[in-house]
Amino acid sequence: MNVSASMTAPEFRAAGTDLSERRRTGVSKGPVVDLVLPGDDGIIWGDDGAATIGAFATIATIAADKKMNDAYPGVAATAAGLATPQIRHLATLGGNLAQRSRCWYFRNPHIACLKKGGNDCPARTGNHLYSVAFDLGPCVAPHPSSMACALLAYEATVTTDRRKGISVEELLGYSSDGRADHALQSGEAIRSIALPAPLAGERARYKRAISRSYAEWPLVEICARAVIADGAFKFVRIAAGGIAPRPLRLTTSEAALEGRPVSEATIASAAKLAIDGAKPLPMTGYKLELLSGLVRDLLTQIAA
Repeated sequence: MNVSASMTAPEFRAAGTDLSERRRTGVSKGPVVDLVLPGDDGIIWGDDGAATIGAFATIATIAADKKMNDAYPGVAATAAGLATPQIRHLATLGGNLAQRSRCWYFRNPHIACLKKGGNDCPARTGNHLYSVAFDLGPCVAPHPSSMACALLAYEATVTTDRRKGISVEELLGYSSDGRADHALQSGEAIRSIALPAPLAGERARYKRAISRSYAEWPLVEICARAVIADGAFKFVRIAAGGIAPRPLRLTTSEAALEGRPVSEATIASAAKLAIDGAKPLPMTGYKLELLSGLVRDLLTQIAA
């Protein structure tokens, strides 16, 4: 199969942690546009305690920032848990959101999958062990961004050099043809990510299941946040990654928790509902058990 000429289109480079690997393997061959956006590499705090993170802020900066750990522990923990220390010190938040699929068919320069202009998704009928458990369309590769999972749980919005207030769902909204990893237009660059002000008494955790101890993309990952008062869940947001072509809010689990007493039974019920709507592939059914287990474990930690 011939790889589409779309892979030779110009691409942005910030730290280049993903692009460099794609160019090394020959998947990306086009010209590179180095991004230099002064002032987009820090964290700005509003009077209400809300943070705006520049797209050039490194993952390590987010993970180490004390104020981020206090105000947005789920975001900071996610940043601290992904990749390796070397990559975290180079990789940027904007780049993490805009990275390309990790599917081994996409990463093979000799295979023209949907994301490279091909006619079908070879993973669907091939080896899809690490693919989706929520089958939403033609492509079965899960979205690779861990930070997107955390930002979805925090209902963050994205500003580019062309648009403002883009939700994470919109930015990573799944295209019906399965060809896109994100909704950025040609030549459009992420500039910043805005987080709403943290809620009083809010708690949050992040946890992932991986197939080896270090330097691995998650099979399933969860970022959860909650406000607990008077022995009950008053507010809950749960986002999952590794299970669909985009991070998913587990709204059925959220609804089963909000207003309910904090108990093992309540948490167990919400964990079972985490797989609501799942459509696993023949080789990805194991992800459902991981998903339910992670939700249960994380909620138990938050409630402790």
